[in-house]
Amino acid sequence: MMPSSASYRTHTEKLVSERLKMVETTPDIADLEKKIDCGQIEEVIVQANREYELAKNMLKWKPWEPLVAEAPANQWKWPI
Repeated sequence: MMPSSASYRTHTEKLVSERLKMVETTPDIADLEKKIDCGQIEEVIVQANREYELAKNMLKWKPWEPLVAEAPANQWKWPI
């Protein structure tokens, strides 16, 4: 289970909840596409499937856990 404090989870849950609400309250597909504003509904479905696959990978990768080894100097510095 992904921790509720994980950044990926909080941001993704927000997006999914917003879109679900739009789907539940907008019966007309053309109107729904305008509200979501991410292309045709088929493209939104593809995006949702990819997000689902990413979520499964995030569960494997566990990015919320501490690093296994100390990060090299300037690892998180941008621009280098």
